[in-house]
Amino acid sequence: MKQLILVRHGKSSWENNLPDEKRPLKKRAYHDAALVLKVFKEFKSGDVMLWTSPAVRAHTTAKLFKEELQIPDREFMVKDALYTFDEDQLLFVIKSCSNEVEKLMVFAHNPALTGLVNSLGDKPIDNLPTTGLCVIDFEVENWHDLKTGKTLLQLFPKNLR
Repeated sequence: MKQLILVRHGKSSWENNLPDEKRPLKKRAYHDAALVLKVFKEFKSGDVMLWTSPAVRAHTTAKLFKEELQIPDREFMVKDALYTFDEDQLLFVIKSCSNEVEKLMVFAHNPALTGLVNSLGDKPIDNLPTTGLCVIDFEVENWHDLKTGKTLLQLFPKNLR
């Protein structure tokens, strides 16, 4: 069994004239992360490998989860290839995960994330919102063999407020 946890970065700020990958989180993103984490912590079990896009908004969101879930540094990786908006590219990166990893949490970007939730999970959504989280289980031994799985959990901040 493999478990994929897809998380969209928190709400980011457009206030400063910064390149896309440098945009920071808005204050709301910290509150939204706390809401999602409160529920997810009750669901989570076992070790999780955490991968994040290098974009400031994704990396900062991932660090909030890392700290709250007490994920060790050795299980936290920044992957440049996750800074993509393309579903196929995102899936390609995920399929490169070591088969020793049972649970992988990925912090990345839309529209790639919403596309993956809909192509891999069995509960379609219109949009994975900022700080939205989706857990999908797969009955496979190898990440490379990911196909349709079973959606176990969808957490959206607006439903938790």
